Amino acid sequence: MKPKLIFLILFLVIGSVVLAQDRFTVIEEKLEQVAKDYPGINEKIELSMNNVSIQEYLRAIAASNNLNLNVDQTLDIKISNSFSKVTAKEVFLFLCKRYDLDIVFVGPIMTFNKFVAPLVEKKPLPGKKINVQYDKTADLLSYDLTNDTLGNVTKEITRQSGKNIIFSPELSSKMVSGFMQNASFNGALEKLAFANDMKVSKTPDDFYVLEKKQVVANAGNSGNTAANPFGSLTGNANPNPNDAKNSNIKIKDGYITMDVNNMPIADIVNTVSKELGKNYFLFSDLKGNTTLKVVEAPYDEFLRLLFNGTELTFKKEGSTYLFGDRNLEGLRQSKLIALKNRTIEKVVDYIPAELKKGVDVKVFKDMNGLIVSGSQPRINELETFLRQIDVVVPMVHIEVIIADVRKSNSLSAGISAGLASSTGTTGGTLLPDYNISLNSKTINNLISGINGLGIINLGNVTPNFYINLKAMESNGILKLRSTPQLATLNGHEAKLSVGQTQYYLEVNNNLVNNVNTQQNILQTQNWKPVNADLSVSIDPQVSGDEQITMTINVKQSSFTERVSNTAPPGTINRDFQSLVRVKNGEMIMLGGLEENQVNNSGSGLPLLSRIPVLRWIFGNRTKSKSQNKLTIFIKPTVIYS
Repeated sequence: MKPKLIFLILFLVIGSVVLAQDRFTVIEEKLEQVAKDYPGINEKIELSMNNVSIQEYLRAIAASNNLNLNVDQTLDIKISNSFSKVTAKEVFLFLCKRYDLDIVFVGPIMTFNKFVAPLVEKKPLPGKKINVQYDKTADLLSYDLTNDTLGNVTKEITRQSGKNIIFSPELSSKMVSGFMQNASFNGALEKLAFANDMKVSKTPDDFYVLEKKQVVANAGNSGNTAANPFGSLTGNANPNPNDAKNSNIKIKDGYITMDVNNMPIADIVNTVSKELGKNYFLFSDLKGNTTLKVVEAPYDEFLRLLFNGTELTFKKEGSTYLFGDRNLEGLRQSKLIALKNRTIEKVVDYIPAELKKGVDVKVFKDMNGLIVSGSQPRINELETFLRQIDVVVPMVHIEVIIADVRKSNSLSAGISAGLASSTGTTGGTLLPDYNISLNSKTINNLISGINGLGIINLGNVTPNFYINLKAMESNGILKLRSTPQLATLNGHEAKLSVGQTQYYLEVNNNLVNNVNTQQNILQTQNWKPVNADLSVSIDPQVSGDEQITMTINVKQSSFTERVSNTAPPGTINRDFQSLVRVKNGEMIMLGGLEENQVNNSGSGLPLLSRIPVLRWIFGNRTKSKSQNKLTIFIKPTVIYS
């Protein structure tokens, strides 16, 4: 047998063993995960069965170890074995290896079925996705390219923008790379060409042409007018004609290379525009000098660099360029900048003052945008800033669980006796509380029954004598649980308030003097409200790693007993403030505000009411105890819509 064939067979055998080991390792890891919530997987079993189906076999294990198992009914496997002091996990792995089974996990439910090896299909590799995005509203182009074919890139840009791009045949297989985020279409295309040793030009019929960049000879090495057909500027165009560097302007294939020092702007525009055959119109004189150095810049890019930092600007209408002061009519532009990912509310307040200088900005709520009017360079700068802040504002969904537990216990007992103004009646309740009043007749009947026993003679009580016997105990547990859910944008406060209103009577007495020097009292009555409520306010702040900082304020007030029906109720207030930081989706517990009240009071005969046993006979005692506890659970979740 040939060595290559032997090596291939060994490779396939070893590969199949490794794959089987990986499969059983995954099953074992998943069993360990389920064991965290269902410890029966790691509990040992004692099992001995003979010739039973695998369904009955696994059902017995599930019943003894409290597991959730499901077995494929098509499995026709008979099992005869005896296991002692082995875990359920080890038995499951043994069955999977012995009978080539697989376990499918759905939460805590485990399904045993026959293992079917996945089919590996060789699919053709899909074409690499070209990462290009175009915003038609703002004419912005974004791309993230890494060794992508120029043909695919231009095709995707043309498909999204509708602007046709062509290139010379020798560039069809050229690989390009570059990154640009929300740049103007022309600028982004020019930077892509520059970064990949190409140049781009626009034809009169609005086609973009990509060509290979040509090497431009250094003007300092040759004075040949063929290589530099436009030569150097001398005379009035150069304030210092003896310095060749001050007039170094070269134009080739529509690209401008320039290195001038303190040269009049008007002369530069006039010379370059004539050499390129550009039509232009002056709204005002192009005043001032400039120092500028550019290499192979397109005409529009050259003008932007030339006028940058000055009060001059340009505008293109058709094939004619308009030059003049930024604020002149005809050079001003008005534009709607619409936001996509956030509301326009308060955005104007966040724009730096320098960006708004020279630009009229109006809020247009109907289109969720700004109407801006001013020079094009300043509008472009303002729009670039707005695109940077036009990001999705996360929404925070807040789940609040409010648990209020109130426990109370009251015990009241004692004996009271006395003389009434009239003969009372015997009556009262035995259940659920013991409260009985005995009159003199009933008491005398009881005494008569006792007087007949031996030498005991207690006599009788007066007709108006009475005795009250009281023994009562009450217990109460009140659990209040509410689960409100709030939602708010990042940085905005969410509030919740639930309350109750009661009224009390306010009486005003006013002294009024009449003409007869008599004084009358005028009384007015008003019902005034008193509120007791539970209010929760949460102000979330989401950081870049989805950590949520929350400022939490909780206030709770409740009513107490009134002194009288028309008096205002008392109130108990509990509140806290907290500043916490939690991860997205985590729950935090706050509060634990606890209120305990203990009341132990009584009345009775002096000295006797202090003796532990006799005080319940010769007096009345009341014991009460109450406990209130407020706990709040808060779980914030960040949602990006």
